[in-house]
Amino acid sequence: MVQVGPAQGGTVEIEFTAEDVARTRFAVSPLWEVVASVRVLKGADDQGVHRRWAEQVRPLLAAAKVDLTPLSRLIALGAECVPSFLVPPPTTPQPSLEVELAALRATPLELLRTTTPGVQECAAELRENPGRELGRLAEVIAAYWEVALAPYWPRMLALFEGDILNRAIHFAEGGARRLFDDFGPQVTWDSGTLQLVRRSSRGRRELGGRGLLLVPSAFVWPRIFSNLGSGDWQPTLRYPPRGIGTLWEQGPQPCSDALAGVLGRTRARLLAELTAPASTTDLARRIGLSAGGVSQHLTALRAAGLVSAHRTGRVVLYARTGVGESLVGDGRRYGV
Repeated sequence: MVQVGPAQGGTVEIEFTAEDVARTRFAVSPLWEVVASVRVLKGADDQGVHRRWAEQVRPLLAAAKVDLTPLSRLIALGAECVPSFLVPPPTTPQPSLEVELAALRATPLELLRTTTPGVQECAAELRENPGRELGRLAEVIAAYWEVALAPYWPRMLALFEGDILNRAIHFAEGGARRLFDDFGPQVTWDSGTLQLVRRSSRGRRELGGRGLLLVPSAFVWPRIFSNLGSGDWQPTLRYPPRGIGTLWEQGPQPCSDALAGVLGRTRARLLAELTAPASTTDLARRIGLSAGGVSQHLTALRAAGLVSAHRTGRVVLYARTGVGESLVGDGRRYGV
């Protein structure tokens, strides 16, 4: 089961060996975002972080006549977990939805079991005819994806990649302690042990040399979902990335008038927008310039030592340097 971890309840202590630290990795999961976003549409967004997205996609889903029943029945909102077979941990850093759906269709019969309250009957139906029912479930997920998530995926992926980049830098700077020190109050690191607050369980867990899989997720905030004991699967934490509050924003980020006077309004805005690493395409969309124009400004900012560029796969992400952070922070601190 993939369990929800709130800022209350018991504490699970996850023990790391040197091999576990060596095998800890990051990945993104389109399939998980499908499941987590359906939870949001069912009401799991108390803070309204995804309200703008939900208001946009609900009428689109209705117009496309996407029947979510086969999937929705497996996601019990009041339950403290999600069936593990529905969201197996990704085995590669950035799998496509098609790859994850192929794995879902091939789920072994013995894994189609769950103790999640409210979904046992649905799981039993899957076990009666797994080929047909899993195929039907995959078709529903694919149809939902095309309407509700595919148009937003580049933006989401940029957020995930930026968060992974930031955390990789943190790990390089200060090891595992630095990696985990801003996951929020639910997660703390102490002497080779990761302490995770969970709603209904406590105790100690050993990773067994498998390491920990860290998956940034847009639709879990403010919670962390964990899967620490599902057979041979790698133990997994799904967590909200940095900058999640800006994911659906359409307005520009405020920038300092004083900084704009030195750098120019456009370059100051670009620097202000880099609250998390972003691609040229994403920045161009935000501030209304062509990608080529943004690229020219970023080149100038990079030459001045205010931004750095990092390639992640086929995408180049730009991030503020320490000097850039100081300039933006000082301008806001003094209200200029």
